[in-house]
Amino acid sequence: MIPFNIPPYYGTEMDYVREAAETNRKICGDGPFTKRCHEWIEQRFGAQKALLTTSGTTALEMAAILSGVGPGDEVILPSFTFSSTATAFQMVGATLVFVDVRPDTMNIDESKIEAAITDRTKVVVPVHYAGVACEMDTIMEIARRHNLVVVEDAAQGVMSTYKGRALGTIGDFGCYSFHETKNYSMGEGGAVLIRDAEHNDQAEIIREKGTNRQRFFRGQVDKYTWVDRGSSYLPSDMNAAYLFAQLEHADEINDDRLHTWHFYDEALRPLAEGGRIELPTIPEECVHNAHMYYLKCRDLAERTDFIAFMKERGVGCSFHYVPLHSSPAGLRFGRFDGKDEFTTSESDRLVRLPMFYSMSDEDRNTVMDNVLAFFS
Repeated sequence: MIPFNIPPYYGTEMDYVREAAETNRKICGDGPFTKRCHEWIEQRFGAQKALLTTSGTTALEMAAILSGVGPGDEVILPSFTFSSTATAFQMVGATLVFVDVRPDTMNIDESKIEAAITDRTKVVVPVHYAGVACEMDTIMEIARRHNLVVVEDAAQGVMSTYKGRALGTIGDFGCYSFHETKNYSMGEGGAVLIRDAEHNDQAEIIREKGTNRQRFFRGQVDKYTWVDRGSSYLPSDMNAAYLFAQLEHADEINDDRLHTWHFYDEALRPLAEGGRIELPTIPEECVHNAHMYYLKCRDLAERTDFIAFMKERGVGCSFHYVPLHSSPAGLRFGRFDGKDEFTTSESDRLVRLPMFYSMSDEDRNTVMDNVLAFFS
């Protein structure tokens, strides 16, 4: 069986976890390895401030609080995304306004955002699907004109760029995920990136259960106390140790995944040129991180047959999101603005191939032999 995903594992992770537990004797949040991860993210991506969180979901929750949205406010986001993008803002009472996606990248259609803006709109959330950037210049220009906060859901975008800028560092806030399905993992984990330093203190307070504990550690106050709302968003330093082992080799892991991505893309190009399938589009201004490789079948029926065919031959493939606006919670907490021209129809066709670090040539060839066998 070739699984759809294997969590990334470089080989030094457990050495660092042991160091955290046995040498540092610091396994709660914000230990030495957490700080090293913060520094790595900030230096590598040019982020003003990075804070590890317990998940990509809690990174989004922190961004929602930092954005200042609440009951009566509206948040614009694509319907084709994971539920966390929506729940983070629903939990603070905002109304969700879903808009259509572009069929080429499956990202939010920037041309549909402005029509969805009302006098209650406070935030727009571009989701960088498959690690391929949204059209950020246009989105940021719209946000500036309408005084909107931009929260980048870059859960899949670690190591990807838009016009040379790291995803997650362009908007007011950026959110990463280090779940086991991502390119770099700490099991469960994430990070929130903050563009403007004026939000740093509040972010630390939110992350530290509503206390000014970090200011106390820096000697800025003589004692720490509860000062605002917050929760426990700090991951264990053992989790951070596991992640740091992979960040140290981020380029090697990235290159390995890109090798698989390009192998798939080259092998499938003749089918695409023959009009049999559609392949991912990477805009010229985007550098992606090979987070996933997907293809689009003719329709839902063909995709269902394809997944079953691959499963019978020991290859795990998967479709992706059921559009949020058609889900029970989406119907209750939001609305779709405009016409659903591509969100549902394109999501019904999309199927993802196995993609993971250290995938063998044999596995790649087996996957591709079976894909080509199905479409032949």
